[in-house]
Amino acid sequence: MMLGLAILALACAALPGLIAWVNLSILRTPEPDLDVRSRISVLIPARNEAPVIATTVRAALASAGVALEVLVGDDHSTDDTAAIVAGIAATDHRLRLIPIPPLPEGWTGKNHACARLAEAAQGTHLLFVDADVTLAPAAAAALVAHARRTDSALVSGVPRQIMGTLGERLTVPMINFLLVGYLPMAMMRASPRPSLGAACGQLVLVARAAYEATGGHGAVRTSLHDGVVLPRRFRRAGYRTDLVAAHALATCRMYRGFGQSWAGFSKNAREGMATPRALPVWTLLLAGGHVLPWLLLLAALLGFGSGAAVFLAAAAALVSLATRAAITLVTREPAGTILLHPFTVLVALAIQWRALLRRRGAGTPAWKGRSYPVGDS
Repeated sequence: MMLGLAILALACAALPGLIAWVNLSILRTPEPDLDVRSRISVLIPARNEAPVIATTVRAALASAGVALEVLVGDDHSTDDTAAIVAGIAATDHRLRLIPIPPLPEGWTGKNHACARLAEAAQGTHLLFVDADVTLAPAAAAALVAHARRTDSALVSGVPRQIMGTLGERLTVPMINFLLVGYLPMAMMRASPRPSLGAACGQLVLVARAAYEATGGHGAVRTSLHDGVVLPRRFRRAGYRTDLVAAHALATCRMYRGFGQSWAGFSKNAREGMATPRALPVWTLLLAGGHVLPWLLLLAALLGFGSGAAVFLAAAAALVSLATRAAITLVTREPAGTILLHPFTVLVALAIQWRALLRRRGAGTPAWKGRSYPVGDS
């Protein structure tokens, strides 16, 4: 039995290792194009973001190589968010503060704010940026250049993730690990299948014409996971979507502490892997490839298992850590998170299983002062 489990562990560890090896060889940071033909609207939905909004807005205004406007949607903030943005807008005509109307029934907050910002925007391309994302000067120009070169209606990437606490380091690295280790990007680029569509909601560039033709955020108004549903809707409408390496284009500290990380990942779990069909498969792949090898090695220390089983378990553990190390170093995440990898996987699975087993109608954890009902997947 130990030998069989060791073979399973090695197979489950090798799969993301192979996918990541291919993905890291083709995933590149795009370069800006000197031929500036696009007007970019940087759209920032903001709700109680006073500690970070000035940095986000000033970085967006520093974008180079594009015709630019920056719109910040104040979504009923109760702190100084609106006042901070208004103060900056008084010194730079490219910045506008857009008050977001009350949230209608059937909408999630971010989608509603993004839809209203898109209506007010004038750009040929819309760059949706979370309020905790700091753009590099070349980011907007690089994303729109990649969109033109690849004929992509939607381009996204994962900003370099800033993690200040152990709780963040046990949760946030799964974003890049899942995208790079389990999404075959060569297939994504070759096939129009909606199931292969993916994005990071922190940083999404869309062509305005395609956005309007697909219904934009209004078409996914009930979703809490625009990084999944928006690119898939684009693909269903016949548009191409793509991912790029964005660690040099932007930075983001999305959560602060374990509690906020747990709540943040929980709110969109049901639109990710936490479905009755998908989660058992994900549990086998993730636990099998990244937790089971260490359990088998622990059993070997206690005197269980043959030499062959121990060898295969050690190989699986090495492949698992090597894959995580390659992704971590390329995406410039903290190197200290690599050895936390088995625990990161366990925490991710705990979040997903809790989301799946949560009683229908109990609602997601409150987020930004709002709570949304949880329906069946």
